[in-house]
Amino acid sequence: MEILNIDTDKQSLKNVKVGKDVRIFNFVNAYGCSIDDNSKVGAFVEIQKGATIGKNCKISSHSFICEGVHIADNVFIGHNVTFINDKFPRAANEDGTLQTEADWTCIETFIEQGASVGSSATILCGVTIGEKAIVGAGSVVTKDVPAKAIVAGNPAKLIKYID
Repeated sequence: MEILNIDTDKQSLKNVKVGKDVRIFNFVNAYGCSIDDNSKVGAFVEIQKGATIGKNCKISSHSFICEGVHIADNVFIGHNVTFINDKFPRAANEDGTLQTEADWTCIETFIEQGASVGSSATILCGVTIGEKAIVGAGSVVTKDVPAKAIVAGNPAKLIKYID
């Protein structure tokens, strides 16, 4: 698979702050975000404005990192992980007009250093996944995950702590 030329591919990387030795694969849609040193972003990932990705992260293919998501250093995001930034999304206002950015509030989410999020997990907004925590594949995270916890299920529940 080819790696995008981050200096010349203006269609795929608009206003992105990219650190040293970052690898971004084909078909990534990133704009107004930052990706720090030595991180890798797989194919078919979207990273929206205001999202931040730390150093030494691996963002697997087909993941969606929306505005308001902050990923610390050394984090693994599995394939097809989806983040959400609005608890009550609507397309239109009560008067029928299409909503704009002025009609809702972005709720931030934090993934702390060394955490891992398994494939196809959904992370609701306003949560923090603690340092070195693990979220099982397919889980739906609806509340904070403590540091070094392993959670899984829908909704995600504590399985155990890492020693």
